[in-house]
Amino acid sequence: AARTYYLDNPMGKSRPSQKGKDARSRGLLKTNPDRVLSARLGSKKSGKPKESIEELLARANVLLETSQPDEALSHALRALSKLKSENIDSTARALSTLVLLAEIHLELGDADAARNAFLQAVSLDPTGSVNESQGGGAEKFLWLAQLSEEGGHDSVSWFEKGITILRNELASLSNPKMQAQKRKKLAAAFCGVVEIYMTDLSWEPDAESRCESLMTEAMLVAPESPETLQTLANVRISQTRFEEARKALADSIELWKELPAGDDGVPEFPARISLSRLLMEIEMEGEAMEVLERLVEEEDTSVEAWYLGGWCMYLTAERRTQKKAANFQAVDSLEDDARKASLMSSRNWLMNSLLLYESQDYEDERLQDHARELVRDLDSELGDEHQDPSDEEDGAEEEDWESDGDNEDQAMEGM
Repeated sequence: AARTYYLDNPMGKSRPSQKGKDARSRGLLKTNPDRVLSARLGSKKSGKPKESIEELLARANVLLETSQPDEALSHALRALSKLKSENIDSTARALSTLVLLAEIHLELGDADAARNAFLQAVSLDPTGSVNESQGGGAEKFLWLAQLSEEGGHDSVSWFEKGITILRNELASLSNPKMQAQKRKKLAAAFCGVVEIYMTDLSWEPDAESRCESLMTEAMLVAPESPETLQTLANVRISQTRFEEARKALADSIELWKELPAGDDGVPEFPARISLSRLLMEIEMEGEAMEVLERLVEEEDTSVEAWYLGGWCMYLTAERRTQKKAANFQAVDSLEDDARKASLMSSRNWLMNSLLLYESQDYEDERLQDHARELVRDLDSELGDEHQDPSDEEDGAEEEDWESDGDNEDQAMEGM
């Protein structure tokens, strides 16, 4: 079967979703980007003392960290409005406010407003020389690389600005822990450029040589970063150097597989979704399922994780048949049972994915179509013996009703 993955952004961290970082629980906030610098909030008099800019920003930060972005936006906009109305000439204050606003808009899924705020922040700190704690540094440049509407060379340009700033910051650090963190961020920026040369700019004649050069730099800076090794594997797959890709992915997983959920050393959820796809692409289905099983343990409402788990088990079953056929061996009963178990597991994962798809109003129709196609194939081979989990409660209620009816009949007969 063709290895088609109906999910975008192979690196898992390219551009933020239009539904925000957590589309399951937050909808898209329709915010005009111009509101960032022209917000006019009502100022009804109340008995409460007016909050200072520092208090508004502190409150906005707390609200953002506690998954209350709508309320955080209100406080951050009030802080920015206060900065303007009081004619406070403070680059650091305005910069930190704009960066916070951008982060809130990202959480809400409003990429246009986030881009607008980051661009205004760059106008206040064009070289990234302001202290990072005040909204300076490379972060806004790296985000603009990912939020670029043009993509391609424009994204590369933003990444390169961020890389220059990170290099300078790294050279000034003496603390080993801070150096390691900065190295990891610098390597991630190199990998971001690699991704662009593998997608938007893949047609350029020097795309492959640029990827090689960038990967060399990333590996020199952070050779033990799971994300760096994962990107290296992606490059090697594109070059059909599959053994090198397998080694890179195995090394990447080894770095974090024993770490507990939530540990800083564990790659983010989207990166591990991408990892599972890469593993499947080079026939490492067993490792892919280990990654996906851990993902659904951590977050059991991910449509992508359940879909990929079903697709992976489907490929596992296929592989069993193909290996026997290639060796001209008949499929014995044990092998057939194992294959059937993989197919049944595949159907369960895919059914879960489809149920979550419906409950979340998910928007990737190609994923849904592929999952449905696989389920139809599985039903054809296994027989339509499965029950849609959404029907289980109805079935249980019907059983209870029939049981109650039988009891009532028996009671009437005894009278």
